[in-house]
Amino acid sequence: MQTSDDEALPPVDAEVGIDLGPTHFAVLSDGTKITAPKFLRRAAHRLKRLQQALSRKQRGSNNRKKAAVKVARAHAQVADARRDWQHKLSTQIIRDNQAVYVEDLCVTGLARTRLAKSVHDAGWTSFTGMLEYKAARYGRTFHRVDRFFPSTRMCSQCGRINEKTALGVRSWTCSCGAVHDRDVNAAINVLAAGQAES
Repeated sequence: MQTSDDEALPPVDAEVGIDLGPTHFAVLSDGTKITAPKFLRRAAHRLKRLQQALSRKQRGSNNRKKAAVKVARAHAQVADARRDWQHKLSTQIIRDNQAVYVEDLCVTGLARTRLAKSVHDAGWTSFTGMLEYKAARYGRTFHRVDRFFPSTRMCSQCGRINEKTALGVRSWTCSCGAVHDRDVNAAINVLAAGQAES
């Protein structure tokens, strides 16, 4: 998508790396942590109730059709709320940064793990898609860093690649003495890798 002069935002000095993950929706390389409103989880009780009501209705009946519409409408409300929140966040990130770098996550792979519900609720694919087209529209740089880049394990201070750690380990200390917040360190590495590749 080509940007037009009237849509291009004024240049800014800041660039940002973004680490997407299950603990926080996004962690930025400047240390900002963004927690996603868990739209699907918040609506789970109501959705379950509507689904149960639907399953009790006789197949082919008008009441079943009405119940199916209610279920569909409730799911649409969840999707709309998530999309609206992501639009606001992606616009803010694009406005504040000249270049945005994200890790190219294998979302389909993550969706097969025990994190499946969190992955579906987060909607990372739609969010990175928004960042990409808004960057193109407003004259910003957007780049995906290879998913096999060891952003979490690499020390952002000395560059050493450390052993894999369990997802529950949120901070670690490198042999060089640097103490890292797992997600902030990953975001800093994504920023550096993105800048090197661009």
